[in-house]
Amino acid sequence: MKRRSVKNILAQIPYSVELYWHLVQRHKPWHAHFNLDLLDAVLPEAVGQAEEARRGQEPGKKVFLFASLHYWIEYSALLGLALAGRGHQVTLSFMPYASWDEPIDKFDLRRQNLYARGVLSAASSLLQVQSLLDVRPFSKQLPPQLAQAVDQVSVFDAQYALQVEDITRDEDIYRLRDERNQEAALNARAWLMAHKPDVVIVPNGTIQEMGVVYQVARHLNLKTVTFEFSDQREHIWLAQDDEIMRHNTDGLWAARGHEPLEDAHVEQLKALYAARVDAKTWKNFTRQWQETPTQGGTAVRKALNLDDRPVILLATNVLGDSLTLGRQIFSKTMAEWVEETVRYFAKREDVQLVIRVHPGEVLTHGTSMVTVIRAALEDMPAHIHLIEPDEKINTYDILDITDLGLVYSTTVGLEMAMRGIPVIIAGQTHYRKRGFTSDPDSWEMYYAMLDEKLGDLESAQLTQAQVELAWRYAYLFFFEFSKPFPWHLLDLKDDFHTRPMAYVLGDEGEQKYGETFEYLAGKPLTW
Repeated sequence: MKRRSVKNILAQIPYSVELYWHLVQRHKPWHAHFNLDLLDAVLPEAVGQAEEARRGQEPGKKVFLFASLHYWIEYSALLGLALAGRGHQVTLSFMPYASWDEPIDKFDLRRQNLYARGVLSAASSLLQVQSLLDVRPFSKQLPPQLAQAVDQVSVFDAQYALQVEDITRDEDIYRLRDERNQEAALNARAWLMAHKPDVVIVPNGTIQEMGVVYQVARHLNLKTVTFEFSDQREHIWLAQDDEIMRHNTDGLWAARGHEPLEDAHVEQLKALYAARVDAKTWKNFTRQWQETPTQGGTAVRKALNLDDRPVILLATNVLGDSLTLGRQIFSKTMAEWVEETVRYFAKREDVQLVIRVHPGEVLTHGTSMVTVIRAALEDMPAHIHLIEPDEKINTYDILDITDLGLVYSTTVGLEMAMRGIPVIIAGQTHYRKRGFTSDPDSWEMYYAMLDEKLGDLESAQLTQAQVELAWRYAYLFFFEFSKPFPWHLLDLKDDFHTRPMAYVLGDEGEQKYGETFEYLAGKPLTW
C-alpha cells in the first residue's frame, strides 16, 4: 500500500517517471505483462528488410496506424513496416495498455509508455512513433456528435466485458472505459487535426480505444480502414469507412451477386458446409462450429421428445458478443426480442418451438440466454424445448427437422436459407435483405410475418431461386469477402517466422498480398 502511494505521488511530478526509467528501469529486465518481446526480437532484421524493399519506391500515402494493447501494438508495428517498405509514410500510434478492462496507476502506465517507445525506436528509420499519451489536446471537450459516438463505444465496451445488454453507466467497467476512451478521443482528435493523414488504419474499429480512434477519424472525414481476422488462415476482413465487424457486404454483393456459381465453387461450398455440420475443421478454415458430430434429424427429434407438429427453431447469439453490439432494429435488445418471441409461442400450441442457446456460452461468464428465457416464462410449456449451451446436440441436426427459422444475427440463418428453410431476421446482420430472408423493420411487421408463415408453412418454404441466391451469397461471404494476408494476431510468432518481411515484400509476397496492403493504405476496395 505504501509502495502504491509513493508511485501515485511520483506520477504527479513532471519527469519523475522518465528520470526513474533512465536511472533505474532501463538497466533491469522487463517483466511486466505489457510485453513486446516478440517485436523486440524480430524488429532489427525486419527493419533492414523493409528498408531494402523501400529503395526505389515511389512516395506513398501518409498513413496513421493506431493500436492499443501490447499484442496489437506488436502486430501493427509489423504491418506498419510492411506499408513503409512499400513506400508509404507511416505513423504508428499507440496507447500502452496491457489490459483493456483493468485499472492501471499512472506511474506504471508511463513506464509502459517509455518501454514501448524504446522498443519501437529500432524502427525509427521507417516509422514515426507517436504515443497518444504524449499528445496534448487543445480542448478538453469533444463536439457533441463525437462525444455521443465515444459514449457508445464505452457502452459497447461495458456490454462486451460484462456480456450483458443493459448498461446503466454506473458500472465500474463503464467508468473505466469511458475515462480511457475520452482521453483517446481528445488526443487522437488533436493529432489528426494537426497532421491530416491520407488514411487512418485501426484494428476492429468498434470497441475500446481502437473504436474511438475510428470514430474520431470518421468525424473528421478522414479515410478509414478497419480490419479483423477471418475464419481462414492467411486472410483478413477489411472495410473502408466502415466498421469491419459489421461485415458490410454491400459492395461485394452489388458487384458479384448476379454471377451464377461455377460447379467448382458449389463443390467448395458443399465441402465447407459438410465440415461445419460434422464438427470438423476444413482446409485452411480455423473455426470448428460444432463439438458434437451429426446424428441426424430422427435422432434429435427423439432426444428432444418432439412430435409431428411443425418445428420452429430460434437460434440465439451470445449476449454481449461483438456481432450483437448495436445490431438492434425494432427491439431494444436481443434479449427483449427473445423474451417477446417465447411469450408469443407460449400461446401457439399448434407448433413446437426449439430454442438453441448458442454453444459459445460455455466459454463466457455473462448472463445466459437460458436465464433470460426462464425469466420470461414462469412455466415452460411442453411445446417449447430449450437446448442449453452445453447439451450435446448438433445444431445442424435440428435444421433437418426445422420448418421456420428465427435469428438475430447468427450465421445459422444463412445456412437455414441454403436448405430452403424460411428465415425471419430480427437483428442487423450482413445477409439481411439479400433476397432470401424475411426482414421486419418493426414489431408489427415481425408478428405479421410470424402469423402469415405459421398459417401456411408449406407455402413459406423458399423457392429454388431463393435457395440458389443463398448459396451464391454464402460462397461470396465465406470465400471472397476476406483478403489474403500473411500474419494472424494469435499465431504472429510462427507466421512471421514462416513469412518474414523479406518474403512479404518480395516478388511472391507481392503477388499474394500486395493488393491487400494497398487496400489497407486506402486504395478503393474492388471486388
